[in-house]
Amino acid sequence: MEDLGRWVVCCGWPYVNDRPHLGTFTQLLSADVYARYLRLKGEDVVMVSGSDEHGTPIEVEAIKLGIPPRQLTNKYHKLIVQLLKAFQIKFDNYTRTESRVHKEFVRDFYLKVEKNGFVYSQKITQLYCLNDQRFLPDRFVEGECPYCHNPNARGDQCDNCGRVLDPKELINPRCALDHATPVQKESKHWFFDLPKLSEPLRKYIETNPNLPENARNFSLGWIRDGLKPRSLTRDNTWGIPAPFKGAGGKTVYVWMEAVLGYVSATKEWAEKKKQPSLWKKYWFDPESRNVHFIGKDNIPFHVVIFPGLLLATRENYDLPWEVSSSEYIQLEGQKFSRSRKIGVWMDEAVELAGPEYWRYALISLRPEQKDTNFTWDEFERKINTELNDVLGNFVHRTTSFIQAYYNGKVPKYSVNKEQHAKILATLSS
Repeated sequence: MEDLGRWVVCCGWPYVNDRPHLGTFTQLLSADVYARYLRLKGEDVVMVSGSDEHGTPIEVEAIKLGIPPRQLTNKYHKLIVQLLKAFQIKFDNYTRTESRVHKEFVRDFYLKVEKNGFVYSQKITQLYCLNDQRFLPDRFVEGECPYCHNPNARGDQCDNCGRVLDPKELINPRCALDHATPVQKESKHWFFDLPKLSEPLRKYIETNPNLPENARNFSLGWIRDGLKPRSLTRDNTWGIPAPFKGAGGKTVYVWMEAVLGYVSATKEWAEKKKQPSLWKKYWFDPESRNVHFIGKDNIPFHVVIFPGLLLATRENYDLPWEVSSSEYIQLEGQKFSRSRKIGVWMDEAVELAGPEYWRYALISLRPEQKDTNFTWDEFERKINTELNDVLGNFVHRTTSFIQAYYNGKVPKYSVNKEQHAKILATLSS
């Protein structure tokens, strides 16, 4: 058997502002299935992920509920850990962005990137609420979408048309907390100078044969159009304090710190094993490979921005070996939506059917090339026909055969290369 080296199996971090739905769990389950496959082959595998608990959506929700953000994230982090156990998804380290290791790693990482000349600051104009005496980044502001004219678009994205937005683009913006009309005010912020890494990123993407075509083409298109600097800081209190000189009162933008969690989670895993330097074997050894399971909306962060950040350290990190990006799962023809309460929530799902049923159904429905549609009729058919009748009958026949002809003991398997070649030739003809 070919020795493929060490593996870090990474899964996009669930955002803990609500209960997880089928779409979120499809990524978690995909990573689990792949890690199980590698382990069956005898590979050295560390599977990591965690709860993404910073950012404005959580802070805004906590303010509205009158509770500390940590209280909100504790609730949903605990729920996800319980659901992972219920659905038999086994991480070597499922952590959270509030962990000590993650916060220290992010701080040290960005100081290093700044020292290498990839961080700069400049003043920008932002929306500001005079009533609350606060800047309004991302979800702190709402208004009319300039593209589809949805009256309830948010400062970072419109849920109706899916466009990524800048708060200042909104028509008739209003503070999400008191609905007051904001003013514009200058604020100093820090940026990651991604354009400086255009050429090494292009080379990485073009020479990595394991990247899926959709991720490769999308990312190369980004580079051809000209990469733009990425904002590193936000004017809010809930998050990791920005480590740059003069950045007091600002936090690291949630997307730019959560994506580093794959490395910090591996580091934390090594510390828990009382081998604090072990993580480096998984991130600095050419024989090691890190594989990522994400939704298609996260492609830029995992194929361009995350590799760019690793390159900016000049420390020879292993870049993503493969990024398995899936399309969306719809529910009865409708897009999953937390705000509109459209979805199948996993805490309810586990009460409706056993975890093995859900594991089979979600993996068989995994949207590899295009969006797939989850329906209850299809779920019932997959369980009754595919799983119980077809696969169940196959397993029953196999075990009955072994019981009848081999006294209930699985016979030793010997490899016959010539026979294998004939079988493969027959299957491929």
